[in-house]
Amino acid sequence: MSETMAVRDSHETPGNAGRRLLGAIASATLAVLARGVTGVRPIWSGSAPSQRQRIYFANHASHGDFILLSACLPASERARTRAVAAADYWGKTRLRRFIAEDMLGSVLVHRAWTEPAQNPIKIMLDVLDRGDSLIIFPEGTRNMTDEPLLRFRSGLYNLSIARPDVELVPCWIENMSRVLPKGQFLPVPLLCRVIFGAPIAVAENEDRRDFLSRAHAALLALDPSTSRRSSR
Repeated sequence: MSETMAVRDSHETPGNAGRRLLGAIASATLAVLARGVTGVRPIWSGSAPSQRQRIYFANHASHGDFILLSACLPASERARTRAVAAADYWGKTRLRRFIAEDMLGSVLVHRAWTEPAQNPIKIMLDVLDRGDSLIIFPEGTRNMTDEPLLRFRSGLYNLSIARPDVELVPCWIENMSRVLPKGQFLPVPLLCRVIFGAPIAVAENEDRRDFLSRAHAALLALDPSTSRRSSR
């Protein structure tokens, strides 16, 4: 048995197993729906599906982003990949919390936390230590501006420093803001893509600002509209 599986098994309870089963069924159903509505297809450019533990970091413009990204992962990888979501939105009502935590297996974090137990980095590290992978949005909020990508917050750097063996994979989600615009509940059927780039890591002696700038550039380079603009 691998060390990762041993860590996971030591934390498993009947309740956790039930939630994992519900989450697996829900994520599989949503993956089918996402592919049906958006025709989403993954483009692996510099990386490939892997059983290695990962942090997928992506641009963020819609509440449906993590569903679309998850739909592009193989079933075995999707089952152990958990999206980090804002507790102030997904935890606002019992229904939203049930959907996020029990159906989708999301990790809810407080953006304006006050107690040590609410520290988002600690919560995410606990998830990694149980053997799961993460989907995070380093902009920290949905991008409602005309800029293609907002400045990154420091969480991605802090996670990489704390768990350097976890692979960091940039993922550009194309078109999702048009499929599920802000304030809309029903998706608009449009074609989408998720582009997975080459993994990156914090270099030796690289400081936080330089790493975040490099990670930002690596993600932005995957945006097809960036290459179209530069070719004009």
